Amino acid sequence: MGLMAAPTVDVVRAALARVMDPEIRRPITDLGMVRSVDVADDGVVVVGIDLTTAGCPLRDTLTSDVTAAASALEGVTGVRVEMGVMSEEQRKELRTQLRGGTPEPVIPFTQPDSLTRLYAIASGKGGVGKSSVTANLAVAMAAEGLRVGVLDADVYGFSIPGMLGVTQAPTRVDDMILPVVAHGVKVISIGMFVPPGTPVVWRGPMLHRALQQFLADVFWGDLDVLLLDLPPGTGDIAISVAQLLPNSEIVVVTTPQAAASQVAERAGAIALQTHQQLAGVIENMSWLEQADGTRLEVFGSGGGAEVAANLTRVTGAPVPLLGQIPLDLEVRAAGDSGTPVVLSAPESVGARALSAIARELAHRSRGLAGRRLSVTPVSAPAVE
Repeated sequence: MGLMAAPTVDVVRAALARVMDPEIRRPITDLGMVRSVDVADDGVVVVGIDLTTAGCPLRDTLTSDVTAAASALEGVTGVRVEMGVMSEEQRKELRTQLRGGTPEPVIPFTQPDSLTRLYAIASGKGGVGKSSVTANLAVAMAAEGLRVGVLDADVYGFSIPGMLGVTQAPTRVDDMILPVVAHGVKVISIGMFVPPGTPVVWRGPMLHRALQQFLADVFWGDLDVLLLDLPPGTGDIAISVAQLLPNSEIVVVTTPQAAASQVAERAGAIALQTHQQLAGVIENMSWLEQADGTRLEVFGSGGGAEVAANLTRVTGAPVPLLGQIPLDLEVRAAGDSGTPVVLSAPESVGARALSAIARELAHRSRGLAGRRLSVTPVSAPAVE
């Protein structure tokens, strides 16, 4: 029996169309990364790949993915991947393509046709678990099949990279930044750009500019949900988010104790001045479940419901209590390990509560403010 015929170049290219760039999340064939495909008579396939940058941190992933895709074809006896680097012209074309034909950066989430739901996760004070909640909500939504991004806007106290296990720096394509992907979530944080242990000493204008760059210069792609982890309080970043993303909705995180809930109300009441909507309140560290099934309310009770009720009264619009998250050692351990608890221990009490809140937020309908509607005026009938 003779050897099976080698595949054609077109067949190999069709297989490579199923290989996704791990950062951009689009087929490498669509991005112009496949420089060449050569198929020898003996079935050896040589694929030329142009990387966005010479120091692409995921070149090994691309090599293995391309090799696997080509090796699966009948008649292929071997695969060799030859890496190159895009020219300046190629990178310019790629940036324009990713920006939807616009060469200059814009904030995609403020465009009239944007369908991305924007949630600004806020708190009145630090230490209430806001970042942990943000990381778990993002990963839980991604596990449900949504395209999710997280912008760590807590410039001084960034912790999202550690909670999502991100250790690498984002890739730059000239003036465009490709966010790191962790657990299916696109992530960007100032923590990815400063050496470990280095404080960020910035004032208001620099904070605003950094946030603007993270929104416009980062290639987020088509997201269903973008979560912004805000610093505690109602300072510069909270105001900048309202200015740059006026269609974002605020989610307030608090603990049950009165001292925390009173301060949390201020973080939510900022919506009156910024004209943002309040998506709801999340109560964290609600109780500690005992071995006998009873609940030990370490920090008191009722704080989340009180914040929701008071914000409803102050704003004149319903502000729901989205859920209560119990104290759970699994949540803390998972945050330290870089794999959020909704993945590492999905059946734990904390993970179940977080997943339920994620589903609630994921399926809320987006408001119509700022969106273009497909309506056209109808001419009035002529008057006899």
